[in-house]
Amino acid sequence: MPPTDASADAGTAPVSDIGTAMSLGARDGRIAQAGLSADSEDTLDMRLPDEIVALFVEEPGAAGEQSSGPDSVPFASDPDLPDADDLLDHVAEWGPISTSAGVLHLVPVRIERDLPIIDRWMNDPAIATFWGLAGPQNATEEHLRAHLSGDGRSVPCLGLLGGTPISYWELYRADLDPLARYYPARPHDTGLHLLIGAVGDRGRGLGGTLLRAVADLVLDKRHACARIVAEPDIRNTPSVAAFLSAGFRFSAEIELPAKRAALMVRDRSLRHML
Repeated sequence: MPPTDASADAGTAPVSDIGTAMSLGARDGRIAQAGLSADSEDTLDMRLPDEIVALFVEEPGAAGEQSSGPDSVPFASDPDLPDADDLLDHVAEWGPISTSAGVLHLVPVRIERDLPIIDRWMNDPAIATFWGLAGPQNATEEHLRAHLSGDGRSVPCLGLLGGTPISYWELYRADLDPLARYYPARPHDTGLHLLIGAVGDRGRGLGGTLLRAVADLVLDKRHACARIVAEPDIRNTPSVAAFLSAGFRFSAEIELPAKRAALMVRDRSLRHML
């Protein structure tokens, strides 16, 4: 069992690294232990085709491409930043938002800048219990690079509150993730993972406040997204409670490869009711 003082926000570990994401779906074509048939019309079992990915890549010289001169480096050329045409509607451009706890800004991760603090958080025992990235720094680095080197379906971010890094987030296309095999996914479902870094910032309701703010931000910026989902470990009751306080509803228990999870859902249609 996890430590009794585990943060409500330290238990939102991902199903898998993005680099191995689609390999989970190759087994048998079944939706393991989720009570859903493989041919359920409500469940997406999809790998993004190359021809679709190509639609998001501009041809050289296309409109909007920046100069490749020494004083102007294209955004996508930095390997530590997600593609400007990511599949999450340009998270890097969303900007700061006001919350009751202060101004929150999700900033896409840059490894050379952010790895030390994220690795330190991952080695906190309460966080390591659920994220499983404790140990040498290269474990966290490989995890981050797997997301950053993908096609934009997952964007890792630092959460700055009043300009200070206090949280780590992963926003991802749940409908294009292995998670889609374990619940009735819909197009453009957006998933969230969150951890609060400092012990002093946990256990005081901050997780619920930030989750609600980011969920609202996603719904504001991603007009095609009708639902936000999360899958915290079912054992991490503070994390489940934080999602409930943020307007998510408990949908089901699902058996994932590395954990038994609580499927939490925030519906656009219920946004102003919960």
